[in-house]
Amino acid sequence: MSDDGWSRQELARFLRSRRARVTPEQVGFPAGAHRRTKGLRREEVAVLAGLSPTWYTYLEQGRDIRPSIQVLDSLARVLDLSEDERRYMHTLAHGQVVNPQPLEAEEARGGTMRRVVGLMGDNLYPVYATDVYCDLIAWNDAAAEWYDDWGAWPPEHRNMLRWLLVSPTARERLPDWESDTRDIIARWRSEAARWPHDARMKAKIAEFSGLSPEFAHMWREHDVQEHRSLVRRFQHPELGPQTLRMAFMTSPDEPLVGVVIHFPMHTAAVEQPPEGETIRKHREDN
Repeated sequence: MSDDGWSRQELARFLRSRRARVTPEQVGFPAGAHRRTKGLRREEVAVLAGLSPTWYTYLEQGRDIRPSIQVLDSLARVLDLSEDERRYMHTLAHGQVVNPQPLEAEEARGGTMRRVVGLMGDNLYPVYATDVYCDLIAWNDAAAEWYDDWGAWPPEHRNMLRWLLVSPTARERLPDWESDTRDIIARWRSEAARWPHDARMKAKIAEFSGLSPEFAHMWREHDVQEHRSLVRRFQHPELGPQTLRMAFMTSPDEPLVGVVIHFPMHTAAVEQPPEGETIRKHREDN
């Protein structure tokens, strides 16, 4: 059996098992004294999901049909699937997770990533958390020192991309402002492709296009890049030119939020940042 054939059969078995788990009472149907089907009937699932009973039967039989993302999400709702189960169903049908949601309710607010940043509050180098809209969720004191005091901005304006586009400080602190901005826009375009029906994502793109002709121009160029580690140059207000390496970290628990960690370079090919003790002394003196 081909890989596609196995995935279709596994999806069929999975749907049958989840259908058997849902009782008629859960969805407002009478149980009936002579009901022989364990859980819901196929026709009932089809009606609740807005599908043809015949088409849904084919899906449970593992036939060569390709359910859309919307159909899968509708079935996830009807069958009361967990986010883990919904992701599994998407992977079987499309080979990837589409529109991943937080695995736990608390994580929707970036709770874990806020704690990660909080634990790094004494870190000598910047650490900050952003979501899929580039909103700044949390940052340590070093981020305010190396980048800007984002806490002084109105909450609705605390956005990394917005800061790059409108703040004079961004151009002062980042000598490679244009290439840094292009990089973030290219990564954001890649991220936006994962959320094709997200109204807020579309609104952000329109907002930034109206806010900055430079953004509008760069967005139209359609450059795309995945998240990866990179090197960023800084013009520190006290320490002068510095170079740090950056790494972007995410967790399956919180697909909407990632943490950006900076750490010193230790290669002769790039400019060396000051050693940790030098930075500590600078902080103590100020």
